Amino acid sequence: MDLTGGSTLARTPRAHPSDALPSGALAGRSGVVPSGAVPSGAVPSGGVPRGGGGRGVARPVVTELRLSAFAGHRGAVHALGPVTLFAGPSGSGKSTTLRAYEALARLGAGDSLDEVFPDAADCVPERARPDAQGRRGFRIGCTVDGPAGPVHLDLAVQAEPRLRIVGERLTGRGRTLLATALRDPGRSTVQAEWHTAGATPVTRAPLPDDLLGTALLPLRVAGKTPGQLEVLAAAEQLVIGLRSAFPCDPRPEGMRAPVLPGEGRLRRDCANLAEVLHRTHTDCPRRHHRLAAVAGAGCAGPVTGLGVQQLRDGTVRAVLERGGRPATPLGRLGDGELRYLALALTLLTGPGVLAMDRIAEVPDAMQSLTLLADGLDRGLDGRQVRELLGLAVGIAADGHIRVAGAVGEQGAGEARRVPGVTVVDLGV
Repeated sequence: MDLTGGSTLARTPRAHPSDALPSGALAGRSGVVPSGAVPSGAVPSGGVPRGGGGRGVARPVVTELRLSAFAGHRGAVHALGPVTLFAGPSGSGKSTTLRAYEALARLGAGDSLDEVFPDAADCVPERARPDAQGRRGFRIGCTVDGPAGPVHLDLAVQAEPRLRIVGERLTGRGRTLLATALRDPGRSTVQAEWHTAGATPVTRAPLPDDLLGTALLPLRVAGKTPGQLEVLAAAEQLVIGLRSAFPCDPRPEGMRAPVLPGEGRLRRDCANLAEVLHRTHTDCPRRHHRLAAVAGAGCAGPVTGLGVQQLRDGTVRAVLERGGRPATPLGRLGDGELRYLALALTLLTGPGVLAMDRIAEVPDAMQSLTLLADGLDRGLDGRQVRELLGLAVGIAADGHIRVAGAVGEQGAGEARRVPGVTVVDLGV
């Protein structure tokens, strides 16, 4: 796959993901499954996608992130375990790594390229030279393991002179399942080819150059031949794995004031923490009780429970119950205590309590939520970091929750002492 096209499935039946985007490639525009577009029947009740027949993990999860050429990263390949933390000095690329993950997740959820990369030029490696047509771009990819086995996505994006996807490749079991290439720079489309294995070996059609093509496949592939079923299983697994991500960055300055009660879905900045605790107090008493126990391990002073008070103006505020002592409003807690509580709440809940795009067509048992936490240890002391990571490891053991985060030097030191946490040092 190159900038001018020429990608042909028939010529590359056994392509490997590492060969998907040669060093000269930039990127392309492909398609994205809109919210709620994963077709029914794609994942049967037995838990294995149609045509998959693989022996992968039970739930689709992102197990590898590739930053072939992205901002300050070149040729970076990171394996992701149940709890993976990126560490390193300032400027080593911790936040950029998580940004690449979130970008892929948003593309998988149907967001357009300009929504995901409003500052795409900053994602181009600083020393990248334009080609003869003045084009520069970046390349990222990932692997999603699941019932269909490891499925690999590699994406090349042109950032200059115009933002567009110029190359995309989806591979599974050594076979190229989808390949796109920019054939006509004057059109806002890429030429796509996907595996058919029927009367014709491949199907060709144009796809938009501002959406992820893999995510559009469930809307374009009929599923009549074994080859088409294989493509559907791989595409749906990859979309489910990517979309099951929740970026969380608690901002204590917005968490102190009382809030109006509502649907109780925790936002990215956790400013509506009191609203969510009001919901969990009523709807999820077991999880709420467990959160209260976790709060006692990370907050100063005795904690006997988490309460919610309704004020005269109709707003609610959360409080720490102190036994025989007066309750402490959460607004009086320190920044670290508030961040600790918000992150713990995220780990103890699920997509139904988080402000994220739920995949309603896929049973919860087939999904594994990934918490993306940049600066996970910001404002936390060593005890809070250990307690939070211990909670994450314990919850991740059942496969429903995974964590990918970034920590500073002190947080990395604490993390290395918690069994089950993988620390990736980007400064080495």
